Amino acid sequence: MTASDKNIFPVFDELLSKKDKENLLNQHAFTIWLTGLSGSGKTTIAKGVEKTLHDKGYLCKVLDGDNLRSGLCNNLSFTENDRLENIRRVAEISKLFNDGGILTINCFVSPSKKIRALAQDIIGKEVFHEVYIKANVELCEQRDVKGLYKKARAGEIKNFTGIDAPFEIPNQPSLVIDTKELSVDESIEKIINYFLPKIEIN
Repeated sequence: MTASDKNIFPVFDELLSKKDKENLLNQHAFTIWLTGLSGSGKTTIAKGVEKTLHDKGYLCKVLDGDNLRSGLCNNLSFTENDRLENIRRVAEISKLFNDGGILTINCFVSPSKKIRALAQDIIGKEVFHEVYIKANVELCEQRDVKGLYKKARAGEIKNFTGIDAPFEIPNQPSLVIDTKELSVDESIEKIINYFLPKIEIN
């Protein structure tokens, strides 16, 4: 929150702080942003991370394309402008969750550096952690349980990342998870081991 936000919206001065919420929940709150191609394993891994953290007593929320585009973002397409708006909304929700002391685990293709930079700017650089879920197009097509790549190849889906729209690999992500080399359980364990010390309040 910036000083200008407080000037425009004085109610912020009357609300309990993020630190108050974190102390109540006994956890540090931030956003783990999983980026990668459709079919790379983002949501599967995110659900596993959420379950593991939940079992350890931490409150977190998974946000992904399915639960956002079925409601809040159901009026958006996959054009560049609508992708930006989708991520803007997701980032604003993540910021609210983080301010409430809740950890968010986000899994979005978010194919461009511009889109991910927008999310980071909104959420805050200090609490935005980018995780690249690495898998090439060939591997993702093999895992194509939703049939999206097949439809994209047939021209039924336009602007599909990896087929007729590019994916820009992150330059310096907090973590890289290579799902060609790591199993789902190994991927989850690697993420937990990296982020758990950041969540714990000592």
